[in-house]
Amino acid sequence: MPTDFAGLSPISRRTALKLLGVGAVGAGLGYSRLSKPQPTIFQQDSLDLPQQLSAPKKVVVVGAGLAGLACAYELSQRGFTVTLLERAPQLGGKIASWSIQVGNETFLMEHGFHGFFPQYYNLKSLVEELNIRDNFRSLEFYSVVFRDGKYQPEVFRPNHSAFPWNIVDLALASPNRLNWGINLTKIDHWRVFREISGFQIPESFQRLDNVSVSDWVQSDFPQGLYDLYFLPFAKSSLNAPDELSVGELMQFFHFYFFGNPEGLAFNGTRQDMGTSLVQPIAEAIKSRGGEIITEATVSSINWQQQEIKSLSYQKGTTQSDVPFWVKRNGLLIDPQMEYYGAGDRVFAAESGTTVAISLCCSHQGCTVQRQADGKYLCPCHGAVYDSQGQVLAGPAKRDLPRFQIIQRTEDEVQLLGVSSAAPIAQQTIEADYYVFATDVPGVQQLLRLGVGEVNQQVYNQIEKLAIADPFAVARFWFDQDFEWEHSDFTSLSGYQLTDSITLYHRIQDQFIAWHQKTGGSVVELHAYCYKEKEFPHQQALLTTFEEELYEIVPELKEANLLHRELVNQKNFSGYPPGSYANRPETCSDASNLFFAGDWVKMPFPCGLMERAISSGLLAANEIIHREGRQRRQLLSVNPEGILRL
Repeated sequence: MPTDFAGLSPISRRTALKLLGVGAVGAGLGYSRLSKPQPTIFQQDSLDLPQQLSAPKKVVVVGAGLAGLACAYELSQRGFTVTLLERAPQLGGKIASWSIQVGNETFLMEHGFHGFFPQYYNLKSLVEELNIRDNFRSLEFYSVVFRDGKYQPEVFRPNHSAFPWNIVDLALASPNRLNWGINLTKIDHWRVFREISGFQIPESFQRLDNVSVSDWVQSDFPQGLYDLYFLPFAKSSLNAPDELSVGELMQFFHFYFFGNPEGLAFNGTRQDMGTSLVQPIAEAIKSRGGEIITEATVSSINWQQQEIKSLSYQKGTTQSDVPFWVKRNGLLIDPQMEYYGAGDRVFAAESGTTVAISLCCSHQGCTVQRQADGKYLCPCHGAVYDSQGQVLAGPAKRDLPRFQIIQRTEDEVQLLGVSSAAPIAQQTIEADYYVFATDVPGVQQLLRLGVGEVNQQVYNQIEKLAIADPFAVARFWFDQDFEWEHSDFTSLSGYQLTDSITLYHRIQDQFIAWHQKTGGSVVELHAYCYKEKEFPHQQALLTTFEEELYEIVPELKEANLLHRELVNQKNFSGYPPGSYANRPETCSDASNLFFAGDWVKMPFPCGLMERAISSGLLAANEIIHREGRQRRQLLSVNPEGILRL
């Protein structure tokens, strides 16, 4: 029997009665077919406290993804003096947008399609406050399509019933319900049902966090249930089943299925994510006096008495002289070269030398590949560089950045940018509170920049954070359209690489207009968490994406491919087995340092963008509470499953 079930008691008479009478129990708890269940209030002050500050207080937020933006927004609205620092040229983190050129036209590209589910209550509250509801459009329904016809497509629509009626509705609507493979005469199947319908924090994590999803399903797990729901939705958490904690998967399923009375249909943005969501939040921050600084690289963090005293940063587009560490890449094999990093952040050095070059193409960010003649070729748009990184041909105008190797360990190097520019001026900020809201590599780099009396407990906790397998997004422009009977965003299951397809020319206005003008199509494929061993470089990703696209949409074989874009990164938060207990919470061991991001341990169920937004608002609430002000009301789905163990 798998280790995750160790210690579970047999089904008690009380639990059996619960299961057998679940309809009556559900009715008794207010779960009704006739009235829509309301969100659960997670955090609300019992006292009527003031909203606004009475004395000036300064906050520095590092990282302008959704978590940092949400935190800076809430604090700025309450009267805090907020400075938001972002290393990239654009705001938004994983929902950032940037300009690309396709022929003679300019489009805004992003990191892949994002769906806004109706149970994203805290994100929706920001949308309401900003009055940007019209920036979103309903996608009406959501499909999951299976390769080779093993199962019929699943279709999810809005639903306003809570458990167990939402699952009853799912079963009635599913053409595959007879293939779920559930046999409730089997004790293991009962136990599976108990876990997925009885989620609790922290009890579910205490039972299930030390086993991976892949190991959990090895023993007599309902195969259809795994193929139809567990596998595609586990991967959509951006973590592969062999690296994902069962406890995290139970939270994911509770948030999106069992505790969710809203259904799985969702909205998409009418424009790119930056225009539709990021810019309105940023404008609201600035309208209340908040300062937003892009291209700001933190260079040092001054600790005193295990708290942060001040923070220094460099500003500008010139190459930063802040050293950073990158891990060796053992999957890119070349006897003459050493490779470090992954995704679109790979560095190469000739063996035995102390100089490395970034392989990030200076045109639009794809990773260039070394050719047999020593030159570097961009697989996306054809730019060519010589062996030293100097641009030779193609759309790129700037050379590949160069770095000095200043330290080595067995599996890491520390790099320092080489620049002929004048030394970069540093600016220092002192604040009352600091919020680190970057991704996992970013927050680990921040803690490594500490000088003085660094809080070692905080440092060690952050160092243990994991990064998920890399993700990739390929977007294609064709001169023809095609018939498509499924949803405009569709999950795909059974392919070697591809996990979803998005028809942008039916969702976002800029691509709808281009389609109406040209008759063409814009199609995106997404790989949520692929294995680097199988796809060690971007050419392998592009080749497989194209092969699978022509299998998914055979009509496109006859179309002309006009343009393609690739996004490929390794910076999503990992939730591996055994990580929950030591995961950082909003409040750190340093009294004036707070954390926000989807890697933070959350006290209520949430996922993806809602997890990021909620973590930022939690950090803001903690600071607001320290100042004796009224905290923002935060909402969640029902935090516990009805069949609690």
